[in-house]
Amino acid sequence: MKVNVTELVIRLIVTFIGFGLLLFLPAGTLDWPAAWIYLVLLFIFTIGITLWLSRFNPDLLSERMSGLGRSGHKKWDKVFLMVLLPVFIGWYIVMALDAVRYKWSEIPDSLQWIGAGLLLSSFYIFYLTFRENTYLSPAVRIQTDRGQTVVSTGPYRYVRHPMYAGFILFTFGTALLLGSAYGLLGALVLNALIAWRAVREEQVLKSELPGYGDYMTRVRHRFVPYLL
Repeated sequence: MKVNVTELVIRLIVTFIGFGLLLFLPAGTLDWPAAWIYLVLLFIFTIGITLWLSRFNPDLLSERMSGLGRSGHKKWDKVFLMVLLPVFIGWYIVMALDAVRYKWSEIPDSLQWIGAGLLLSSFYIFYLTFRENTYLSPAVRIQTDRGQTVVSTGPYRYVRHPMYAGFILFTFGTALLLGSAYGLLGALVLNALIAWRAVREEQVLKSELPGYGDYMTRVRHRFVPYLL
């Protein structure tokens, strides 16, 4: 499937500007080194994975760009994403207010470096998941139009939702790197929401995707091998 390059470039630019505004406007200053480091790391990865997908799996890149609202997207998931988006945006705003403008909390430099490590680890897990699962849609839908089958290789040998596992690291890494204890609390909220979505998503996959029930019996954990 051909990817609209112009649309892709516009999306990347808008996303970069959007994240910058979410961080620097509530912070009230551009003098926030941790935020600049965060944005650089985030967009190096975003551009890198986009270029990789455009070369090796353009069909998945197209799905990531247009999967929301496609045929088969579950109504409950559309509502869920409408709830998740303002929570996600609010999370960034609170972290900026906390870490810079009002300094409600303080994170030691050592923990900020750990946060950077967690963030990079999440990017690696995201890459492994993209590499293994060509059906990795942003929407909960059975992709009959793409001949979806069960994926049980790569990170899916260990957990049923490696993308969400990466998201857990991403949220905690983001909060630590940006220096916000309130961001850590927000990460708990976001991950609770994602955990709820994972359970609902599995119900859809088990009932509508042949072989997924058997896969669930073989791989027992959703996010963390042997734990969760």
